[in-house]
Amino acid sequence: MKLQDLNSIILTLVTFAPLAGALLLVLFPRRDRDIRIWALFISLLTLVLSLHLPVHFRRGLDGFQFSIDRPWISAPKIHYHMGIDGISLWLVVLTTFLTPLCVLISWKSIHERVKEFFILLLVLETALIGVFTSLDLFLFYFFWEATLIPMALLIGIFGHDRKVYAAVKFFMYTMIASVFMLAAILWLYAHTGSFDFVVIRDQIASGALPGLPAAAQWLFLGFFLAFAVKVPLFPFHTWLPDAHVEAPTAGSVLLAGVLLKMGTYGMLRFNLGLFPEQSRQNAWWIMVLALIGIIYGALVALVQPNMKKLIAYSSVSHLGFVVLGIFSFTQAGLNGAMFVMLAHGISTGGLFMLAGVLHERRHTYEISEFGGLATPMPVYAAWYLVIVLASAGLPLLNGFIGEFLVLSGAFQAKAVYGILGATGIIWSAAYLLWMYQRVFYGKVTHPVNNSLSDLSAFEKMAIWPCAAVALVMGVAPILWLSAIDPAVHATLAPLSQVMSRVVGQ
Repeated sequence: MKLQDLNSIILTLVTFAPLAGALLLVLFPRRDRDIRIWALFISLLTLVLSLHLPVHFRRGLDGFQFSIDRPWISAPKIHYHMGIDGISLWLVVLTTFLTPLCVLISWKSIHERVKEFFILLLVLETALIGVFTSLDLFLFYFFWEATLIPMALLIGIFGHDRKVYAAVKFFMYTMIASVFMLAAILWLYAHTGSFDFVVIRDQIASGALPGLPAAAQWLFLGFFLAFAVKVPLFPFHTWLPDAHVEAPTAGSVLLAGVLLKMGTYGMLRFNLGLFPEQSRQNAWWIMVLALIGIIYGALVALVQPNMKKLIAYSSVSHLGFVVLGIFSFTQAGLNGAMFVMLAHGISTGGLFMLAGVLHERRHTYEISEFGGLATPMPVYAAWYLVIVLASAGLPLLNGFIGEFLVLSGAFQAKAVYGILGATGIIWSAAYLLWMYQRVFYGKVTHPVNNSLSDLSAFEKMAIWPCAAVALVMGVAPILWLSAIDPAVHATLAPLSQVMSRVVGQ
């Protein structure tokens, strides 16, 4: 097959390979080992296919690449339109990277309904990839809602004590908020005759869309509310700790690593991409909410007695950095926001996997139940330290680059934003290192912990890639930023024009 032919179908292959694997898995007999091997094979195949994207991505160019645009439904006018740029490229790869690690970390921890678990995991992967590759708003909304069902079922069936409550809360919060985005999408279709993102964006930019000035603020808020709940941005964050604590380990990894990024991706792609003027007008209060989320999430994490809930609140804080960078409207801020998205997916995904390892052995996440674990579990303690330092933003690891760029952009926007945002880094070091000290240092306070086994082979295979990627991202961030930068520059161009008009007036 020629490279050009493969480029035209690669997004379809990457998006639907997990779904095809899940459908074939339905036919498998209930032999757990075969099911696990098949799920791992399909997830690794999808990862290999997705690596075609960064290898053949033309860096230095803005616009969408690997595009495919085919008529799908004639009335209403819906196209199968997919494509990626530097913003969505790495989010697709992040999804395909984390999924096989989720299979590995679940190898021995899922004992019942194994087939159903891995079917849901693969269906969720297809839905997540579809969100980042869709350029038709109907298709985007379809995949957006499709992520809810497998994730809610993963929490509700395979979660812990309050799993049904957490699953229903997650489903209701995100589904209700998405209705406002659906209303905005339908308004745009009614006035443009198209669901195509590029067509709608160009009509808005040209001023050819009737009725837009009166409706623009409501359309902006319709999209923003759906994305803010998904992030989740303060004060829409209350569903997240429950969902994380009750979810199985793989569910928490994909929830923190990818699902939350759907919200920040949506802000960057749709709020800034379609409504640059409204983004400027609303930026001040959104940045205030982001700063509250950074500080509030860190302070609440600091006092958590539950390890998994601490990591969940750290996500509220870290995703606040992403929103702060996006609405700084600076090159550094948006580049940093994208990098924090990727770094958070790697490091927080690793933290949830490591927390799941302890839960598998002790069936608790309470920090007080541990202490001195570095003695019986030295390998586990070493990997945990690497991931903790990456999450805390140690230089030469992935957390540092993104947060530095975000704070640089925030300072350019307004110095006080950068100063307040910087306190979040101090607090993150405090809660992460304090948690590490209580879990791993000192004497073993509970005799049962003396007999805990260190990492198994499957657990090592799931965790070491996160540590390796965290190091490579910290040492060579240009590998990621070279693709991100042109897409960010293209996103900022309409915002610069809006600012020029404001200054001119």
